[in-house]
Amino acid sequence: MNYSEALDYIHSVEWLGSRPGLSRTLELLEKLGNPERDLKYIHVAGTNGKGSSCAMLNQILTESGYKVGLYTSPYIVRFNERMCINGEPISDNELAELVEIIKPIADNMQDRPTEFEIITAIAFLYFKRHCCDIVVLEVGMGGRLDSTNVISSPLVSVITGIALDHISVLGDTVEKIASEKAGIIKQGCPVVYGGRDDSAFAVIKAKAEECGSTIVRTKLSALDIKSVEIGGTLFDYCDLRDIRLSLLGGYQPENAATVIETVRLLNKNGFPVSEEALRQGLLNARWRARFELLNQTPAVIFDGSHNLQGVTAAAESIKRFFGSKVLLLMGVLADKEWNAMLEKLLPLATEMHCVTPNSPRALSAYVLAAECNEKGVPAAAYASVESGVRSAFESAKAQNMPLVMLGSLYMYGEVASSLEKAKNICE
Repeated sequence: MNYSEALDYIHSVEWLGSRPGLSRTLELLEKLGNPERDLKYIHVAGTNGKGSSCAMLNQILTESGYKVGLYTSPYIVRFNERMCINGEPISDNELAELVEIIKPIADNMQDRPTEFEIITAIAFLYFKRHCCDIVVLEVGMGGRLDSTNVISSPLVSVITGIALDHISVLGDTVEKIASEKAGIIKQGCPVVYGGRDDSAFAVIKAKAEECGSTIVRTKLSALDIKSVEIGGTLFDYCDLRDIRLSLLGGYQPENAATVIETVRLLNKNGFPVSEEALRQGLLNARWRARFELLNQTPAVIFDGSHNLQGVTAAAESIKRFFGSKVLLLMGVLADKEWNAMLEKLLPLATEMHCVTPNSPRALSAYVLAAECNEKGVPAAAYASVESGVRSAFESAKAQNMPLVMLGSLYMYGEVASSLEKAKNICE
């Protein structure tokens, strides 16, 4: 089996969709010899911020000299990004080898595993094969019934924050969603909660107490932002002074504070991390598509905000970094609260460039543009992401104004390549 055939097989069960539950993953892993049992984990859930937090933890632990596995979703440009060791994605050949091992087992299961369950099993095999010291494991969706929740005793369970998302699966209140996320809490294993919502915290705290688990809440009142620039953020947290964070986004210092609390628990649980490694990890951490600077002059930012909470945070970041109106390019999925997202964004925009993400769930650029124009912000719709990016970049360059592109992670690869083409044309 080659790489292309491996990907074809993984995606061939996409029709099974998302079917919450652990039975298929547990059966598949048992038939594979339970590779997940030989690894140690930091398990990370949350509505927003979990990917960035995973990236920071991965870099900090790598700076500490550990062999670190990182499992995240979705991928941004290439599938292999979903599983990395010390920042290096799995190779094409090894991915094909592991799929070849899993395929006959999965195919012979009466209840066939879903795409995400197969990918999760591949990751566990990969990390065990390479004897990772620790794995930073990001939940796919929810927590309680997510495939990653087959692990038994994480070093730390992290819940970054709670907001309404995936309500048809997880529930229609913050408390219901918090209960699903709290499902990753295991007996006697410490928990960190980084969110602002007190009602969510009450649910998570009750679950931690039920499991006899220590719970730490990030001390957001002890977070002092000292300077914010496109080059990065300088902040204090509790007794730590002058911490430099390269990840942009007004919300990232809060994620970093949650990571700091997680590291403190690791230090108590046999995984020492020095202050120097902590500082270097936060400085060197990178996470694409999260308020990422793609161009300096004019400033071009991409943010893969996928829900109302994410767009609200992006809007606050726009105010913080630019202090005035910007040009916006947006593509969004139709099943998101896109009208509410526009309420947050349009007051910050001088003009809107609307595109259609490459997804069957995408909202038409023409529908989005019509709504923007109706609300009084000049907007144009484009037949392709490439033409939208080119027009938006040309306008930003002509006016010497910042351009912020956001709305869906599904656009990132096409946006990034389209921007490079637009820059070459403009030179």
